[in-house]
Amino acid sequence: MTQKITKAVFPVAGLGTRFLPATKASPKEMLPVVDKPLIQYAVEEAIAAGIDTLIFVTGRNKRAIPDHFDKSYELEKELESKGKTAVLEMIQGIIPSHVTCVFMRQSEALGLGHAVLCAKPIVGDEPFAVILADDLIEDGERGCIAQMTKVFEENNQSVLGVEQVDPSQTEKYGIVKTTPLSGKLSHIDSIVEKPKPNVAPSNLAVVGRYILTSAIFDKLENTGKGAGGEIQLTDAISSLLENETALAYQFEGKRYDCGDKLGFLIATVEMALLHNDLKDDFLTYLKQLYKTHKK
Repeated sequence: MTQKITKAVFPVAGLGTRFLPATKASPKEMLPVVDKPLIQYAVEEAIAAGIDTLIFVTGRNKRAIPDHFDKSYELEKELESKGKTAVLEMIQGIIPSHVTCVFMRQSEALGLGHAVLCAKPIVGDEPFAVILADDLIEDGERGCIAQMTKVFEENNQSVLGVEQVDPSQTEKYGIVKTTPLSGKLSHIDSIVEKPKPNVAPSNLAVVGRYILTSAIFDKLENTGKGAGGEIQLTDAISSLLENETALAYQFEGKRYDCGDKLGFLIATVEMALLHNDLKDDFLTYLKQLYKTHKK
């Protein structure tokens, strides 16, 4: 029987060194894109897919993340007293009442694979999603994870979100070798972490979206340190392929690499151009700015 995906893991223990000094005391996942932090975009994507248990694997200096998703009595009382009903409802709706947040501490910075393994006591033997907030994926109201949960429910196999990248950039990603099935779906033959372009099996890169069976936990427990001296999720998935089939899904939507400064700035501009209250005035400003700099 195919199981529904009801749990999502958010590995948020990273140090965010590429954004220092902004991330010295504030989590990179709390960097705002227009008017919402990166982690909120990821959470909204999970909730839109029907997920009702959100598992955050945190580290040091990450207190702002649970605070953001917690109830803020003082702020809500202040908004209510000033009659700011719309803003109050928005704040109260960040986490719907049927959704549960669980916060776990990753005691050591041992990599993405170890962060996912930390969630095992909560996930149990269910299939689950892994969402990396660094990758902001815009797909209207549906969301990337909603697409992938549908694929999982139809096939009952682990699903990795993938996209084609410039062949010169393969060293930044886990890269899959695949056999096409139908449409945007392929069978994963193999996966390798951050291969050099001259040995990469393809330019099909795994981005920060996964649907995994609970069998991954056994693989993670037996996976040694890989690239960067960390326990790599990619290595565990490679081991999983020896026992299970898995699928690569070329999702619909646009991915912004918000772990990179330029990608973050591009996301900020393009998301602002989708913002109902800002897009017209902001576009006017950008056109004027372009004319100024063109002279």
